[in-house]
Formats: sequence, structure tokens, C-alpha cells
Amino acid sequence: MFNTMTLTKAAGALIGALLFLMLANWAASGLFTVGHGGGHGDEEIAQAYTIPVPETVPAGEEEAPLDFAALMASADAAAGEREWAKCRACHALDGSDGVGPHLNGVVGRATASIAGFGYSGAMTDHVAEYPVWDADHLQAFIENPRGLVSGTAMSFAGIRDPQARANLIAFLEANP
Repeated sequence: MFNTMTLTKAAGALIGALLFLMLANWAASGLFTVGHGGGHGDEEIAQAYTIPVPETVPAGEEEAPLDFAALMASADAAAGEREWAKCRACHALDGSDGVGPHLNGVVGRATASIAGFGYSGAMTDHVAEYPVWDADHLQAFIENPRGLVSGTAMSFAGIRDPQARANLIAFLEANP
């Protein structure tokens, strides 16, 4: 049956557990502090490490425009095949569509022109601005797909290296 001794034991267990948690919190906050730990002045806290972040464009200077034609002249299709590995998860070069449309003959092809492929509304609207996939248009799209065609269904983040983009376009040109 239920008696006062059982009630005393249950209350003791609860109070003991709360006391243990309070002491563990006190000990942990003594070992691991964040910040100054007690407001001892306004001196700067020394960082364990820093990550240098270079400025994109030094103050007063403008970034030189990209000469993509010169990059295309020196592009290496074999190196572009390595870049193609990033694309082949969604695209194919055998004429079959996957998650994305096939890319055989994409250089010089009309934008959003594969019959039967369900392009996003943003891509079909993009046709008015860029009707043909030329090398300049492709390099801008490959650099930042969502930046060039806002609302595209393509989830690829892009290739930042201009030479890598030129190599990829050279590879696509070599595989009509």
C-alpha cells in the first residue's frame, strides 16, 4: 500500500535528481565559459584562429572584364570531360533526356528547344532574352544558373572557374 515512507522516498529521489542537475550545471559553466566570463573589462578576446577573407575587388580598382573568347581559344576538351562529370547526373550526351534535357549539340542550339522536355516557365521565358545557346550565353549560365535564369528548375550551383567553364563548353562542342 501507499504510505508516508513511499512518498518520502519519491520526494527525496526528485529533489536529489534536481540537486544533481543543478550541481552539474554549475560545474559545467565553471569549466566551459563563453565570452569574458564575469565582465572583467572590455579587453578584446584573442581568437584561436582566423580565416583570412580576401577582398573581391581592391578599393579603387575595377575588376578586368573576362575575355571569354581567349579562354575558349585555349580551352581543353579533355579537361572539359572532367567537368562534364558534374553535369552527367542530370544530363546525357546520347540524345535521351533525364532530369535535364540532353546536351548533344547544345552549342548553337535554340534555347529550350528539345521537343517533349518539360522546361520550367523561367527557362521558356528566357528564350526571348537569349534565343540561342552560344558559347558566351552558356558560360554565363554555367557560372550561375539561378543568377542568369531566376526561377530555373536547375539546382546546380554553377562553376566559378572561367577556364573550367571554357573547357566544358569545348567538350560539349566536340560532342554534337
